[in-house]
Amino acid sequence: MKVIYAGFSKTGTKSMQAALTELGYNVYDFMEQYKYQGKEWMKIFKYGGTTEDFRKMFENVDAVTDMPACYFWDEIHKAFPDAKIVFSIRDEESWMKSLNKQMLENTKPIFRLLRLLSPTMWQMTSYGDLMSLVIFGFSNWMNETAARMTYRRHNAHVLQNAPKDKLLVYNVKEGWEPLCKFLGVDVPSKPFPHRNVRGNILQEMLEKDPIFIRGQREVMISMATLLALFSYGSYRFVTSNPMTWLGRFHSFLTAFTSS
Repeated sequence: MKVIYAGFSKTGTKSMQAALTELGYNVYDFMEQYKYQGKEWMKIFKYGGTTEDFRKMFENVDAVTDMPACYFWDEIHKAFPDAKIVFSIRDEESWMKSLNKQMLENTKPIFRLLRLLSPTMWQMTSYGDLMSLVIFGFSNWMNETAARMTYRRHNAHVLQNAPKDKLLVYNVKEGWEPLCKFLGVDVPSKPFPHRNVRGNILQEMLEKDPIFIRGQREVMISMATLLALFSYGSYRFVTSNPMTWLGRFHSFLTAFTSS
């Protein structure tokens, strides 16, 4: 582990992931942490983790961004004391607005269907629910007061406890120069990447991420299966006593034509 991005979610994490990847680092963002470390994180969410746990989890990872690692930055740094810490703060009101928008995105019908009808997405959302409960104290709903308190505590903890010689307080709007100087790497010729500016990361995942694509396929399979079972059940119900249904249909036609 070489770089820990300790900035909270919604403080430029996707831009930092793209920037660090461009600099040649192997970066674990939210999805990578879920895909490759999901079991380990679930254990930590439920029972806690030791320094050795974090060392094993990240020994082959160069950099980490976003949840849940940003929240556990201190524990990761204890496992890798030579790692550098990059930290961003966003003003609380715009951060809260962005978080609220993210929570609303999660309630869209497509995500409700994914959670209900896709085993893959049910497992992922269960992971996310437990992570949210551990970090914020709530899941599946928005408690703005609790969210704000968590954000303030996290920021204060980083600023007060991160080793000053290992810490860069940084804003992605500053571009390559301060980041590359801090990390001791050359400045790329490409423009600094700015990702998820409009908060459309979930739509992007639906279109490109293998887990979300698999989840959508599972939804289609589940819906087709339910439709087939319903059709078969209806057919068996009707054919089990056809005279009764013919009689009811005749009564309906008689009442309809006489009215």
